Amino acid sequence: MKEAEIALVNQGKGCTIYTIQFLMDMDSEFEKFVNKFKNDAELNTDFQRLIGVLGKIAGEGAFERYFRLEGKANDRVAALPVLQSKLRLYCLRLSDKILILGNGGVKNTQTYQADPELQGYVLTLQRFDQLLKEGVENGSIEVTETSIETDNIFEL
Repeated sequence: MKEAEIALVNQGKGCTIYTIQFLMDMDSEFEKFVNKFKNDAELNTDFQRLIGVLGKIAGEGAFERYFRLEGKANDRVAALPVLQSKLRLYCLRLSDKILILGNGGVKNTQTYQADPELQGYVLTLQRFDQLLKEGVENGSIEVTETSIETDNIFEL
């Protein structure tokens, strides 16, 4: 079990963007993704396009058209980008106004399940989504239209 909390990435006009921060790690899940690919010459175009989409989401909103559904029917796991790209950034789209970024990688397989690294990122987000839902139910987490209010430490 690893302990994690939710960390603010960007509070834009259209969307509040969070990420998962494991307490034992220096970098958040989104920072790990950025650090993996920001200097990768081969994937730079895909990376820049993905960062551009995140900027658009912050300004306009996390509309469904920006995402590819990835998880199971009962969770909110999605991936960026929808366009042709080798990169996948996994996230939880709670609404048009709230997005939680996870980690991601290069998609070389037909499905994320066929790649242990990508599957791990999706499973982390599925577990986090479940804990968020439980926290909302028991009152320890409040999700407003544009924010998530909690002091919870999540056991993932």
